Formats: sequence, structure tokens, C-alpha cells
Amino acid sequence: MSKPAAAKAPVAEAHFVLTITSPDSVGIVAAVSSFLAENEAFITESAHYGDPDTGRFFMRTVFRAGGSRFPAIDKLKAGFALIGDRFSMDWSMHDATRRPRVVIAVSKFGHCLNDLLHQWRTGQLQIDIPAVVSNHEDFRDLVEWHGIPYHYLPVNKGNKVEQEQRMLELFDSSDADLLVLARYMQILSESACRHLARRAINIHHSFLPSFKGARPYQQAHARGVKIIGATAHYVTQDLDEGPIIEQGVERVDHTFTVDNLVRTGRDIETVVLSRAVRWHVENRVMINGAKTVVFR
Repeated sequence: MSKPAAAKAPVAEAHFVLTITSPDSVGIVAAVSSFLAENEAFITESAHYGDPDTGRFFMRTVFRAGGSRFPAIDKLKAGFALIGDRFSMDWSMHDATRRPRVVIAVSKFGHCLNDLLHQWRTGQLQIDIPAVVSNHEDFRDLVEWHGIPYHYLPVNKGNKVEQEQRMLELFDSSDADLLVLARYMQILSESACRHLARRAINIHHSFLPSFKGARPYQQAHARGVKIIGATAHYVTQDLDEGPIIEQGVERVDHTFTVDNLVRTGRDIETVVLSRAVRWHVENRVMINGAKTVVFR
């Protein structure tokens, strides 16, 4: 069987995403919309939120050229910098037609990897995947069938530091924007977490902090849990405690075997991780202290 070509998205009209975080104050939305209107930018999507607990303001606006006076993007950024300074904004303008580059890391469970590859292949997830990294050989055939380089980086107690460094070098040399830990069962060091700050997403079962360690579903089954789920979050130095992007749950009952729990948990993990990756690459996720604001 020949390899199918990855779906190609139709050539999109140039459009941009403006993301803003700042101290909350009166006039931010008016200033942003007025500036874009003055430069003949046509707003196609906009959302904002003021957090009363932190006093922070968050905004995401998608726009495109709306007239002949719409300037080059560098000139638009230079003009907007005045507004950014005025409101003490942390802001950026992204080219929404650029496909983010995502490296995927996996160990011996391939359900999340397979789902991401499928969504990429069928054009549902507008990313490029320059590499897949694994500490096992299990998914080489699958990944290479998709035409993606597969990097086998075995790890043991004696080479943990060197193996992780090779993975980070691969990430950097791939000009990657995001590392997705698609059930990659290795703990990243503090230095790696700092290097990948806000650029790495992990997925795990949502029993935590209960049922830590090996065989969590067996532990949950023994306790008769009624809800299982998954959590996708940014990777930080605090293991499995980074800002949460998305979660999902399913009810279970006394009839569920351990295998039923595992199968249900893996289904949830694929959905939750793909949502988190999509929202991140579409610049829908903003950090708000220890949590996130997600403009779905």
C-alpha cells in the first residue's frame, strides 16, 4: 500500500492573531479596536476576559486586511507598540497562516501519538511535525510510514542527562515551537523544563494526586472510583502541576474491569491532548499565574 499524502490546507488569506495580557483597566478594548479600524484591519474574531482575582486582562483578536490602507505587519506592530506601552501590555502579533512546528515524544503507549498523526495527516490539525522522539523503537514503522523522521533515543540510569540533552538539541535544531509529551514516560529535568517553558505540553490521567506511580488504573479500580479522566497541562519544574489547559472525564461504575478503565482513560487522553495542542498552536491559551485563560 502506498503512503497517502498529508492533506494540504487551501491557501489561506493572510490573517493575524493579536494576543494581549495586561493589568486590567478601562479603555483597553476601545484602544485596540480603534487602532485596528484606523489601519483598515477587519476583525474576524475577538474575545477578552478580565480576571477579578488577579486583576489581569486577557484578549485575543483575529484580523485581516480590510482595505488599501492596511500596512505591512512590521509597521502595524510598530504602531501598536505605543498602545502596548500605554497599558503595560505583554502582547504579540502572530501570522495565523504559519504552521507551527511540533515535535512529539512518546514511549510505549501510542494512542495519543496515533491520534495526533491522524489529525495532522487529514488536515484537521494545521501543524508541521519535523520529528518524533522516543526512548523505544515500538512506533518507528508507524511514524516513518507517515514520512516523519523517527529518532530513537534510549535512556537508562547512566545516560539520562546525555539523552535529554540530545532531545533538546533535536528540538532546537528542528526550529520547533512546541514539544508534546504524548505519553512520554520520562521526567524532564528542571533545566529542561526551564528551556521549554510554555513550549511543552504533557498528558496524564487525572487521578493525581491520588494513585501516583505505577499501575494507577489498578489502584483506582481497587478503590472503586466513579469518575476517570485526563489532564493536559504545560510542563513545569513541579511534576504534573503545571498550568492546566484542558481536562476531560467519564463516569464509570462497578461493572468496569481494569481493562475497561484503561481503554476509557486512553480515549479521554487522546481527546484532551489534541484539544490542548490545537488551542496552543492557535494562540488561544494564556498563562494566568498558576492557571490559564483559554479562548475556545
